[in-house]
Amino acid sequence: MSRRQVVWSEAARRDLHAIVAYVADRGPRAAIGTPHRIRGAARGLVAMPERGRVVPELARIHVRDFRELVIPPYRLLYRSAGRRVFVLGVFDSRRNLEDVLLDRIVRADGDEL
Repeated sequence: MSRRQVVWSEAARRDLHAIVAYVADRGPRAAIGTPHRIRGAARGLVAMPERGRVVPELARIHVRDFRELVIPPYRLLYRSAGRRVFVLGVFDSRRNLEDVLLDRIVRADGDEL
């Protein structure tokens, strides 16, 4: 199996930054560990991009191009295209994903999601 390149969208970078800022309010140790866990999971996609599950909310409407890794309490949303894996967002799993995606569409800023 060939290795892929993981590419983070600007939206996903902003998500990760916002998560780190939020977690930092709770304690500096968590603010360091959280992004390492999330980035580490994303790095694992270079060898096995199909390891994540199809996003259940999208599968219900027959959209199966997007997958996710669950890194409690976060969900890393991505899609694979050729030799690249695009990280599209990192969301708190306690939030309603449909609301998050709708909000992104409404305030679209040119990013992938």
